[in-house]
Amino acid sequence: MVRLKAWRVAMVRPLVVLTLAIPLAAHALPSFEAVRSQWRSSDWVLVSRDGVPLQRTRIDDTERRGEWVALADVSPALREAIVVSEDKRFYEHSGVDWRGAAAAAWGNLWNTRTRGASTVTMQLTGLLDAERQRSGHRNVTEKAKQAVGALWLERSWRKDQILEAYLNLVPFRGETIGLSALSITLFGKAPSGLDEREAAVAAALIRSPNASHTKVAARACRILRDMKAPSGCATLGGFVQLAFARPAPAVLSVSPETQMLAPHFARRVANEVHPKAGARVVTTLDAKLQRFTNEILTRTIVELNAPAHPRNVHDAAAVVLDNATGEVLAWVGSSGAFSGARDVDAVLARRQAGSTLKPFLYAQAIAERRLTTASLLDDAPLDLAAGGGLYIPQNYDKDFKGWVSVRTALGSSLNVPAVRTLVMVTPHRFATTLSALGLPLTESGDYYGYSLALGSADVTLLSLTNAYRALANSGIVAPTCDLPGCAQPPDPRSAQAAKRVLSAEASYIVTTVLSDNNARTRTFGFDSPLHTRFFSAVKTGTSKDMRDNWTVGFTSRYTVGVWVGNADGEPMWDVSGVTGASPIWAAIAGYLHRRVPSAAPRPPKGVVQARVSFERNVEPARDEWFISGTQMPVVGLAANATSAVERAIPATQARGGVSRDVHGASGAARIGSPTDGTLFALDPDIPPARQRIVFERARGSSDASVWRLDGKVLGHGDRLTWMPWPGRHVLELVDADGSSADSVRFEVRGAVAKGKKP
Repeated sequence: MVRLKAWRVAMVRPLVVLTLAIPLAAHALPSFEAVRSQWRSSDWVLVSRDGVPLQRTRIDDTERRGEWVALADVSPALREAIVVSEDKRFYEHSGVDWRGAAAAAWGNLWNTRTRGASTVTMQLTGLLDAERQRSGHRNVTEKAKQAVGALWLERSWRKDQILEAYLNLVPFRGETIGLSALSITLFGKAPSGLDEREAAVAAALIRSPNASHTKVAARACRILRDMKAPSGCATLGGFVQLAFARPAPAVLSVSPETQMLAPHFARRVANEVHPKAGARVVTTLDAKLQRFTNEILTRTIVELNAPAHPRNVHDAAAVVLDNATGEVLAWVGSSGAFSGARDVDAVLARRQAGSTLKPFLYAQAIAERRLTTASLLDDAPLDLAAGGGLYIPQNYDKDFKGWVSVRTALGSSLNVPAVRTLVMVTPHRFATTLSALGLPLTESGDYYGYSLALGSADVTLLSLTNAYRALANSGIVAPTCDLPGCAQPPDPRSAQAAKRVLSAEASYIVTTVLSDNNARTRTFGFDSPLHTRFFSAVKTGTSKDMRDNWTVGFTSRYTVGVWVGNADGEPMWDVSGVTGASPIWAAIAGYLHRRVPSAAPRPPKGVVQARVSFERNVEPARDEWFISGTQMPVVGLAANATSAVERAIPATQARGGVSRDVHGASGAARIGSPTDGTLFALDPDIPPARQRIVFERARGSSDASVWRLDGKVLGHGDRLTWMPWPGRHVLELVDADGSSADSVRFEVRGAVAKGKKP
């Protein structure tokens, strides 16, 4: 009798509370649509312009929540496991399982262990009440409130909505909230792919989320038996143990490789917009192009490190800009797994520009009417006083070409003509132009000196690519854009931030050079990756000691910049302008124009084309582009641009020496080049086998002598070429009697490819 009265009290008290709480229930719980719309993942997602997720970044460090999962995307096995383990009569009751509640109350009366009376709907009401969830109270009053909420939910929500919300809100193991996070973290798959065994483990974790793998496996086995699938119990303990030992992924993605395509760009965007957890930030990136760029960078790094000929290259970066809008279409800041510094964004890292600055130098000289592309420059040894020493530029192949046109000098990336051009323009004025183009020069032109012509300044891949975009846009520079709506047309009348730096005429003429495959053949040959089947204007560059390799250029619609090197600054081995970055550049440009052709730009007003020939047939006659008024039918050797250069250089610094008599006494054997104390730096743009230093007699000296280097005879002749080897050397002219008639000391510095011999 006493136990019967206690049972009645146990049943009546909740009903009293239930009756009092019913009027408040309708106002306490939200609608299904509100719950779903307010759900926030613990990550924010970088999305491409066409809505494809590219990168997930975790924001909330307290909980791990994935995307909201629709019930239709949950495997049938998991739905069955949840119902079997948590609420067998889920589809029969109206929110409260009265039979289960009575059984639980009777069991509590006799102190026997029973399954809890809370239905899925009742548990959901607790999950929806954040304050109640934090308190963790489970007394009779709280149970009654849950029952009230469950009754209201069953009248307002459909059964499928209740189960869907429950699966998304229920806590699982540790910080994991919701089925999406659990499925990816524990099993590495989407909820739609869970089998019976995985579903049973997931359901078992609801009751005991932090239990040991042994207890979880035992409970999961009971669930499998209830599901009529006892065979799944075999080896279940080991399976659960391995699942618990699975490393937590950095992001909640079923295929991390497909949603980790732009980590560096995501970091840049995060600094701009500061996204919150669950945010989806749409950017200007093109998903297919971003994926292709990642793949071609990875493939090229693998090829450059083939076991048969490793090149010691571990990093690469690429950026693609829309010419018209400046929108960033692709941004790959690292080669990923191949990099020892994968977090470094090489798109924004500052590195020496190499020869990639030459187009802007010639464009400035042409705009100032100091040169035309038909002007002749003397590609011959040149010594310039600089900082108490000598600056002696060398060419790509260390073989001076003699008189060459500006078109050949730029197309074939000859260094000495570029330095002669900088003497005319002056380093100060050229540095001002580079800064106006957006290149982040940190020093004045006088600091860099004549080496600025060969790219001694540090730049970023993004700024350099955007400067080439200015060439594509007729000399107008405008900022880049990485979020929709921020694009500005490159027109100074319609966008205040856009400005003209180079003249349209000079930009067009330089573009004709960069797109002229014939102009680059003296250095790169006819068949190089720079020669595309469609219009493109492109330039390579390599910095000192082969530390940075660049290829930057544009088509009618896009500008593409590629960098290859090592983030830690370690030199590459035997990597030139056409073997490092150029194949990547060509592949990206080809991908961009696989369907849409690229057409050459139309010449602007003020540019004319005229036939020109050269004295002594230095170069074949051809049609050449000029700024109107600068054209000439014949270009002679007497009246040429180099004469202006030579007038700007002190006579003691030009072609032979600083203080010695370069002509020599009549009959005496004298060395004309190199001069005593000369310092040569190996140009990293040049394959080692093609680098040469020229040894010349001074005019008027006796030819009855022999060349000797470091004690070894080299041969006879007024002019010899020698493949340089790093170190200090002594060069002599030896008379017939074996005595030294003249000698000079010089030094060669620079990196040598691994395994190469002089």
